[in-house]
Amino acid sequence: MKKLLTIFLFAGVINAAQTPTQALSLSEALDILKTNNLEIKAAALDIKSAKADEQSVKGMNWGKLDFVQDFARSNDAGNVFGFKLTSREATFGDFGFGDANMPPFGTPGFLVTPPDSLNYPDDRNFFQSKLHYEIPLFTGFKLSSYSDIKAAMTKMKSLEKDQVQSEKIYQLRKSYYDMALLRSSIKHLNKILDNINTLEDMTQNMIDVGYAKKVDLLEVKAKKGNVERLLLQMHSNEKLLYHYISFLLNQKVSDIKTPASEIAMPTYTDEEILSKNIDIKKASTGLEIRKDMLDVSESSYYPTLGAFAEIATADDTFLGDASDHQAYTVGARLTWNIFNGGIDGAKVEKSKLDHLKMQSQVQLARKGIALKVAKIRTEINSVDAEIKSLEKELELADAIYDNYEGRYREKLSSMSDVIIKQSAQIQKILQLQMAKNKRNERIFALEKLANGEQ
Repeated sequence: MKKLLTIFLFAGVINAAQTPTQALSLSEALDILKTNNLEIKAAALDIKSAKADEQSVKGMNWGKLDFVQDFARSNDAGNVFGFKLTSREATFGDFGFGDANMPPFGTPGFLVTPPDSLNYPDDRNFFQSKLHYEIPLFTGFKLSSYSDIKAAMTKMKSLEKDQVQSEKIYQLRKSYYDMALLRSSIKHLNKILDNINTLEDMTQNMIDVGYAKKVDLLEVKAKKGNVERLLLQMHSNEKLLYHYISFLLNQKVSDIKTPASEIAMPTYTDEEILSKNIDIKKASTGLEIRKDMLDVSESSYYPTLGAFAEIATADDTFLGDASDHQAYTVGARLTWNIFNGGIDGAKVEKSKLDHLKMQSQVQLARKGIALKVAKIRTEINSVDAEIKSLEKELELADAIYDNYEGRYREKLSSMSDVIIKQSAQIQKILQLQMAKNKRNERIFALEKLANGEQ
């Protein structure tokens, strides 16, 4: 039985080892990013918090209902008499009519004799149960303005979440295309390393027959070490990119499916970018908030009106004779500030200035984004021309290297010449990678301004 179990487990391990890990495509990574990224999750929680604030302000329009339960015990004359009145249990005896030392009603001493039962009452408990409801009827448009402000703040948090998501999408896509360019450069360098290995074998053979010198072999080995060092750096960068992609997706990523190393130019028009740009939307939302804050300031000029209703019962025991001791109160209150030293006017003026300032900031945001778009488009066109030139130069460098390698075999050129041409070849590869990196970064920056992705 043990042997069968061991064979089964061993077979399972082999099958697991033979199952290849599926490379993660960019589209799959983007889906994971939107649900797993910690910063996007935090931004989503901010939206929920803003919605809760919005709901709390809306709830003020419905007023509030409170239940109040009071308990007291006192022998204070005012309190005890008040307790009895509230409980509807006051009697003429509380005024001294039952006191033994009270003169007859109508005698001269009647009005000046202090009633002991009123001034020195016994201790009394007091239980009062009360339902109290208040509702604002008119607040000078203050509540509606606050509701609009909170709704705009929710919208602002939503835009901030979109901005965080747009930034993370930009970083993830750039990482994927950086990886594609890195792999392309590694492929080119591996091809050069193969050429160097061939050149090393050829040089050794030529030394053996006396057609080359030892210094030629040393030059080849030095160049081989240089290329291997570059490859090691690129593989290290590849590992770093995997670590960064894993950080963005909040999960371990060990293999990705890279897209083509070049990305198409976005088709957004300038007006589409301006209409989609989050910074402009945030500035416009800020303008809405400033307008609502101006309305809040102006609400001080209006009266406020509120109503309330209350039902209560009281006794010297909890809910004792509740139906007989019931009482109600209804009412309303109007408050209108007539003068406060010009404070309201100063606040309104400040709100107007803030509103005007925000209008200028919206215009500034549009002009600033338009300037960025023009700058990025110019940079992309410039890099496109640079890439075309470098591709031709790399093609020429490849051809020159092949030519000099053949010339070296025929002893028409030195090994130093071959190494120099190969260095030029490697330099063009690295320059081309940097130019393509810059082009991709600029295209992603353009897409980020449009809050979109191709």
